[in-house]
Amino acid sequence: MEELAAGHPGNLPEFSVGEISQAVKRTVESNFDRVRVRGEISRPTRAGSGHVYLTLKDDSAVLDAVCWRGAAQRLSIQPEEGMEVIATGKLTTYPGRSKYQMVIEQMELAGEGALLKLLEDRRKRLAAEGLFDAERKRSIPFLPSVIGVVTSPTGAVIRDILHRLSDRFPVHVIVWPVLVQGEMAKSQIARAIEGFNAIPFEGGPMPRPDLLIVARGGGSLEDLWAFNEEEVVRAAAASDIPLISAVGHETDTTLIDFASDRRAPTPTAAAEMAVPVRSDLIARLAEDTARLTGAISRRLNEGRTVVAGLARGLGDPAARIEQAQQRLDYASGSAQSRIGALLDRLRYAVDRPIPSPAEILARTRGRFDTVARGLRISPIERSIGDGGRDLERLLRRAGSAYARRLKAEDDRLTGIGKLLDANSFERVLERGFALVRDESGAPVKSAGETREGQAVTLRFRDGEAPAVIGTAVPSGSGGLSSGGNRSKPRPKAPAAPADEPPTQESLF
Repeated sequence: MEELAAGHPGNLPEFSVGEISQAVKRTVESNFDRVRVRGEISRPTRAGSGHVYLTLKDDSAVLDAVCWRGAAQRLSIQPEEGMEVIATGKLTTYPGRSKYQMVIEQMELAGEGALLKLLEDRRKRLAAEGLFDAERKRSIPFLPSVIGVVTSPTGAVIRDILHRLSDRFPVHVIVWPVLVQGEMAKSQIARAIEGFNAIPFEGGPMPRPDLLIVARGGGSLEDLWAFNEEEVVRAAAASDIPLISAVGHETDTTLIDFASDRRAPTPTAAAEMAVPVRSDLIARLAEDTARLTGAISRRLNEGRTVVAGLARGLGDPAARIEQAQQRLDYASGSAQSRIGALLDRLRYAVDRPIPSPAEILARTRGRFDTVARGLRISPIERSIGDGGRDLERLLRRAGSAYARRLKAEDDRLTGIGKLLDANSFERVLERGFALVRDESGAPVKSAGETREGQAVTLRFRDGEAPAVIGTAVPSGSGGLSSGGNRSKPRPKAPAAPADEPPTQESLF
């Protein structure tokens, strides 16, 4: 039959394009209705409708995938380029383009190494935005009156925190119950932090906390992943209320630890950071009170001692008052006597007759005459005469001294002029010497400074004459020979015979 069908294609059933597409779709979906695919995300795109389109790939194949809007909102991680994930969903086909694809319902990172890489990349990105800067961190209040705790209400963490707070310093605690693990944990934790910050300072339904504690017990990296979510980290960084993060054990580190104002290694340690020990405060207060009381007592005793010493130096106040009263009595008596004497003088001055103007004028004229007789002009004239003679004598002495100084300076100037004239080069020229100058007018001091053919100027006593170094001169004549050397000296005249008497040449 198969051979017959193969030999006669007309016996095969006919399908439309839609029918064959639906048949393939049913076959794929029935065989791959629930699959887990591991691969690397490539080209993730979020459409305006909220759907997420991406590609899963490995070394040998590529698989298109789509995550519908509802499932995309419930994903525990957000798809990013290069992220290695394990996607859970089903395979289906898309008849419009004759291709198959995967519909993703859940997504998780593939292994702890991928989680750590994602965590480190996210940490660097948030740190670059300044969310972890030390300048953003606020100080923890010393004694908060209300503490807000964001944690699970059913775990051991809240009981440890409450027990530790009760032992150290009981305060009002407000618990905001949240999930600390799972897909919904990140949104609940972020809303709890924002909700505490939204409580008004006064007049609200509950008191506003002075301090927040975000706590969770230990667990794996996947269990603590909610506290690494960007939504939670940004909420912690934006909190106006100081926040202590206490997530996991001492070796566990999450991104909320970097964004919080203080990190506690455990939830119990967070309670210890939040409040001081009440008994220690009471003991310290009692100690400070005792020290203050002792200091005040010592100060009062010192003051009493100082006052007693001053009192001994002042003496009896009553005696000092009596002495002052006695001095006042003496002074009042003396003042009365002085007042009486002053009244007597005033009375005498009033009763004394007033002299007439003529009498006053006569007495004044008499005083002027007495003074005038004491004034004589002869001493003044004598002083003027002596001063004139002294002035004439000083003028004569100054004239003679000036003449002597002028004569000495004139003689000195004459001597210097003679010395300058004696050392002048013109005097040397008068003795038969000549001054040799080159083309620039500079003196030629040695024969080594000349060259053959060099033009020079010879200055004599009565003028100058040009010359050239190396020019031939007649034999027996004076002057310069070639090379600038002096000519040979003239031969001396033969001496007179010994038997002839010496003759004297004429001067004329």
